[in-house]
Amino acid sequence: MSGTEIKPLLNHQLILESKIEAINKVEGLIESLKGDLSIKEDVYANIMVAVTEAVNNSIQHGNEGDTNKKVTVDLEVLNPYRMLVRVKDEGKGFDPNSLPDPTAPENIENIGGRGVFLMTHLSDSIEFDDDGRQVEMTFNI
Repeated sequence: MSGTEIKPLLNHQLILESKIEAINKVEGLIESLKGDLSIKEDVYANIMVAVTEAVNNSIQHGNEGDTNKKVTVDLEVLNPYRMLVRVKDEGKGFDPNSLPDPTAPENIENIGGRGVFLMTHLSDSIEFDDDGRQVEMTFNI
């Protein structure tokens, strides 16, 4: 380990069952950090929606609701101005570039299909790794 390694100011990890109710734990963690970090209301809302969408997608699409599979959420405050959230599932993965555009006229009335779109537009940066099994989002707080 090098002496120049940057340690996060704050680091939380949640390991969740693949049940929709598990999203409550993520919401609670983000809510508790809002006051601790003095996160602005609009940024807080973006974090809440993007992260809960990522967890929901991991539970429903990644792990296909299989309660034997887990969703891991890592939340790191890198510095007083930046938060990193990593959501990883144990599913088959997917290609985020193959998703249809939810704003296209033929998709506008579809009930689903907006999660990745929201995550992309609400985070300051987003990256999919491990064949789509992991999403990493950063937020300027």
